[in-house]
Parts: sequence; C-alpha cells; structure tokens
Amino acid sequence: MLPTPEQVRDYIAANLDCRHIEVQGDGSHFDAVIVSPAFEGKRLIARHQLVYAALGDRMKAEIHALSMRTLTPAEYEANPNG
Repeated sequence: MLPTPEQVRDYIAANLDCRHIEVQGDGSHFDAVIVSPAFEGKRLIARHQLVYAALGDRMKAEIHALSMRTLTPAEYEANPNG
C-alpha cells in the first residue's frame, strides 16, 4: 500500500521537531514544506539528511521521490510562500 501525504507528514513529525509541515503527493512522489528549529545553522544538504533520517527506511521502501523546502521558523515567517 502506498503512503498518503498525511502519513508522510506524520512520519516526519514523529521523528523531527517541526513547527509546520505541508505534504502533497500521489502516493510515491511527494512535495513537502518542512519548518523546524533543528535546521538552524545547517546547510541545505544537512537539513535534507535530517528529514531522510526522520523517514528512515520508509524513504527506501515506500517513498520513491521527495522534493522538499526545509526552512527555519524565522525563514518561514519572513517568506512563507517562497
């Protein structure tokens, strides 16, 4: 069974301190906006690694593609749409 966007959101939220998460997708390809204080002071690749770690083996087994915007709370407040 393919995961829903809500399940992907829940997987991330369960393992990463998030202030805001939006996930859209079709079951195998997902787009996400993730806002977390854990991203403070981290480069883009390190932010993505935190999300991949939160998803664990689901990233290999259930989720085929994940496009994400990873923002700190301050970045999100300054520009929530882009």
